[in-house]
Amino acid sequence: MKISKQARRDGRDLFKACQVAGVLDQGRVRDAVTAVLKRKPRGYLAIVEHFKRLVKLDLDRRTARVENATETTPEQQEAIRLNLERQYGAGLQLTFWINPALIGGLRVQVGSDIYDGSVAGRLAALQSASVL
Repeated sequence: MKISKQARRDGRDLFKACQVAGVLDQGRVRDAVTAVLKRKPRGYLAIVEHFKRLVKLDLDRRTARVENATETTPEQQEAIRLNLERQYGAGLQLTFWINPALIGGLRVQVGSDIYDGSVAGRLAALQSASVL
């Protein structure tokens, strides 16, 4: 579905209206979608589709996945959380995973950003560098 410039603008305005202190408010999102679907302005499906895309991108940006080869202690989790919040802002949803394939180190994914400080990642980088 091709989305017109006006529908993109309206979707972006709707997205901005749903933010409170730079973070999306779920209640406002629900109310905004309900209001648009009730009023049915011109191109409302495109507006809602663009709005949905913006909400998904924001949720991805606010979600962090931290992988470690061993169990992460609460002190380490707190230090990681503080460092990530310093870089990405408050409101991150962190999940910690154990991935023995990493051998050692951490792999952090926040939205589309990936920070790989694992031994397995370094070995893969060395292997690809030696092939070239």
